[in-house]
Amino acid sequence: MGRMMEDLKPALMMVIVQVGYAGVSILYKLVSNDKGISLTILMAYRFLFASLFMVPLAFFVERKSKPKITGKVLLQAFMCGLFGASLQQNLFVQAVSLAGATYATAMYNLVPGATFVLALCFGLEKLNMGRASGKAKVAGLVMGIGGAMILTFYKGIEIHLWSTHLNIIKHMAPHTVSSNHIWGIALASGTCLSYSLWLIIQAKMSEKFPWAYTSAALMSVMAAIQSVIFALFVERDNWSRWKLGWNTFLLTAVYTGIVASGVAWILITSCLHQKGPLYTSMFNPLFLVIVAIVSSFLLDETLHLGSLIGSILIIMGLYTFLWGKGKELKKKEDQNNVEAQDSSAVELKITTSTNNSDHHHQDDTIKTVIINEDKSDDN
Repeated sequence: MGRMMEDLKPALMMVIVQVGYAGVSILYKLVSNDKGISLTILMAYRFLFASLFMVPLAFFVERKSKPKITGKVLLQAFMCGLFGASLQQNLFVQAVSLAGATYATAMYNLVPGATFVLALCFGLEKLNMGRASGKAKVAGLVMGIGGAMILTFYKGIEIHLWSTHLNIIKHMAPHTVSSNHIWGIALASGTCLSYSLWLIIQAKMSEKFPWAYTSAALMSVMAAIQSVIFALFVERDNWSRWKLGWNTFLLTAVYTGIVASGVAWILITSCLHQKGPLYTSMFNPLFLVIVAIVSSFLLDETLHLGSLIGSILIIMGLYTFLWGKGKELKKKEDQNNVEAQDSSAVELKITTSTNNSDHHHQDDTIKTVIINEDKSDDN
């Protein structure tokens, strides 16, 4: 039972991350309804709150282990903060404004595919198409991405499973999409690539720097510095937008900073250290399923046939991938056990040979002493 829970732990961590990200989506819909809010400034506050939360937490949790922060670690943290936070989130915000939330989210769901390609290039994953595990991983990847696309673009007939008659956004303004649609999709593609690069860099960093809390804290600080500088440059003539009040803007900044950045990065870093970047990215499409369910409750949004088909494909794809990955890890573990046994056998043989050699040497010494004593008696 304990072994089973240990195996399920990374999957549970990633499900928690996607639930947290679903909350971000709902809050983004709330704040985007206010025309006076700058999403660039929101990103800056998000990572500032993440830093204020993570730095003290990392100090108290990992101070006894004394993580060694070198120049290489700081450089990797800077890259993680850039690709996994400041650049990625600001690209996503601009993609939404130019291409709309539908296309921006759809491109974001290509993260598992982009991560798979990058992981192959960096040697973090193997294709293994000749084995059932390799075929299952690829099939699960295709099903997950296909399901995400169906859920995003295909509506179909309405499905009335329940109705809460609750809508926390009473008067949501219609979203206007810029005519520069292609540029928006290009930025959304950049978001996908940026996130995938972060997973690769973070996985490499975790190999030599396994302190998840300190890693998340360093990433938060780097992202905060980068985002504040960018926001000051973009919004330098709108100082009134930096003012905080007791409103949805503050709630969104605190929630996204503490939950969707601080806590999520700890869980993602831990999962990357245990399972690798491709495993971690495969849970991204699950975010769409959770958002669809939560939106039907809180925003009174109607579920469609496309939502149901896409959700089923995403879950089936995730299960297929996890089965293939589990088989691959089991085979690797068995190979390591065989190698360890062979190594132990060789070591035992060498030790036995050494003991036998020492034993023969002692016998020869005893024989020499006896012969010398016999000679003395004769004299």
